[in-house]
Amino acid sequence: MASQSSTAVIVGSLRKESFSLKIAKALTTLAPSSLQLDVITLNGLSFYNQDLEATPPADWVSFRDRVRKTDAVLFVTPEYNRSVPGVLKNAIDVGSRPYGQSVFNGKPGGVISNSPGAIGGFGANHHLRQSLVFLNVPVLQQPEAYIGGIGDAFDEKGDLVKASLREFLAAYVNAFDTWVARYRK
Repeated sequence: MASQSSTAVIVGSLRKESFSLKIAKALTTLAPSSLQLDVITLNGLSFYNQDLEATPPADWVSFRDRVRKTDAVLFVTPEYNRSVPGVLKNAIDVGSRPYGQSVFNGKPGGVISNSPGAIGGFGANHHLRQSLVFLNVPVLQQPEAYIGGIGDAFDEKGDLVKASLREFLAAYVNAFDTWVARYRK
């Protein structure tokens, strides 16, 4: 039996009923038993300011510790103006600083973008991937995860009801598990 890997699932939206959060929660029910998912929301994560590094705010320390303890990182994000939301970029800045102490360094990663529109957050997905290359996060290449038309995928309780999306997310999280296992030491 393979050992269990832990993954920080970072949700790039603050909205209470965000599709990204619903996707992250759905992944926790679809993941194989070999992959433990820790859903991290960014509510309350203060803005990065290098002047505060001498005594980092408690929320930065908590976020960094939580990600540092995991084997991998998976980002689930909406698209804002063909990029990632500012709150997600801020989390990347908090986690990657101070220079040389990034909590992301070398962790295998993945990106799932979503949008009510047809292109499924393609711009956000690729913009995020650019940052992850610099942060030394090898990102799962296939399957790619651009989820368009997300608006009707969940019921009023937030449960995933779109069968085709359930099948895709199950396949994705299983491929991600295999990806993470390649990097386990």
